[in-house]
Parts: sequence; C-alpha cells; structure tokens
Amino acid sequence: MPFGYVSPEQQMRDKADYARKGIARGRSVVVLQYEDGILFVAPNPSRALHKISEIYDKIGFAAVGRYNEFEALRLGGIRYADINGYTYARDDVTARGLANLYAQNLGQIFTESLKPFEVEIVVAEVGDSSEEDHIYRLTFDGSVFDEAGLVAMGGQAEAVAGRLKEHYRDGLSLSEALEAALFALTEPGGERFPASQLEVAVLDRNRPHRKFLRLSGPRLERLLSDGAPAAEVAAQPAQQESPLSAPETPGAPPTAPDGDIDTGASG
Repeated sequence: MPFGYVSPEQQMRDKADYARKGIARGRSVVVLQYEDGILFVAPNPSRALHKISEIYDKIGFAAVGRYNEFEALRLGGIRYADINGYTYARDDVTARGLANLYAQNLGQIFTESLKPFEVEIVVAEVGDSSEEDHIYRLTFDGSVFDEAGLVAMGGQAEAVAGRLKEHYRDGLSLSEALEAALFALTEPGGERFPASQLEVAVLDRNRPHRKFLRLSGPRLERLLSDGAPAAEVAAQPAQQESPLSAPETPGAPPTAPDGDIDTGASG
C-alpha cells in the first residue's frame, strides 16, 4: 500500500464530516406549509445577503451554509428556469426538475472535488392546493428528500425540527405558522428574534402569476403581534385561585387574567 493512501470510504466520511460541521455553525432556516402556501423563515440581520429567494413563478429557494456557494447554486437555478421556461413553457419549470439539477451538481462536486460544498438547500413549489405543494431538501452530497409539511436545516436542525413539530398542524394561518416557526428557532429560555433580525417570505397560492412575496417592515410586525399574544397566553401557568376570590357563577365562561400581555415583539 503506497504511503499516504486513504481509502475512498474514508475520504467520503471525512468530506461528509467537514461539510456537516460547516453547516452546523450557521443558524437554522425553517420552511413549512400554511393554509395559503409555503412560509420561509430565517434569522438574518443582513438586508443585502439573502438566505431566501425567488427562483421562478411558483418556486422559492432557501439555503444555509457558505453564502458564496449557495448563491452560485441559486444563480444556476435561475438560469436553468429562465432557459426552460422560454424554450418550452413556464409551467414546465418545476421544483422537481430544479431538485434533480441541484442533486447532480452537488453530487458531482462532493465526489470529484477535494472540498465539498458546505450547503444545505430547500427548493419549494406552491400548487393550486396544499396537496400539490412540494418541498425538496438537498444535502451537501446531492441527496434529495421530499419533505411533508415542514423542514428545518442548518444549526441545531434536529432540535429546531422537534420544537416545530410541537406547534405544527395542517391548515395553519400565516400568523400561526410564523409563530410556530419563531418558537422553533428560539432557544429554550432565549429571547425571540425581533422583526429587524428576521428574513421572512412566502409562496402565496392566491397571488396572481408570481407567488413569491417578501414580508418585512410594518406588515411583518403586524403578523408577529397577531401571533404572539395567543402563544403567550397558552404558555402562562394556570393561575391559582385566591381563597378570598368570589366563587364563579356556574355556567359562566372563564375570563382571562387582567393586565397587558407581553407580545415579545419589542427588542
């Protein structure tokens, strides 16, 4: 055996460990379905470097890892979509086709290059109904996963996905889905990200032609304030009844505790 020989299996393991460590250093991104489409949420203080973007009419893109690497993938996906949409028809551009393209590129880079891409991406497509929505997650080695309903990637992805599943259900409103995403992205006992530190976008099936829409500024703040009060009330411990309090009238509906509710939106 020649000096310095490394088996192919060991090379692949070393590349995979290297890529996983690079991806885990970043913050998580959450993608989930809601009643009118697909929601993307990412902690991101930068207003110029986006983790979430539009690819085509009904297709969105989200990524974690090294920015220059997933930006190159995003631009390649846009060129692919534009060429195929112009050559054939706009409806022929699908998230599945883009996922296959990305899988080929990532798999080739992982196998043939000394350094793999430190990226994980999601390609999502909104349909005319929730049953026609598609969410594909692609890992650094070109593996493709068809996700159902929700996905978390990057950072502490398993812990984030676990918290997200606690609050996720079919048919969430936009404010409820955003609240579930923020609950998942917030570390237990940590402070919630303010609107200025979030990148949020949707693929809204009710929009004509182009379905992608970024949510920011006052609109995002309103959505945060709509979703936060219900979550705060649900999280409050049950109030112990004072021995001096008057007995409740039988059959009367329960009342909420007095005082303002801290929405957690200020920061």
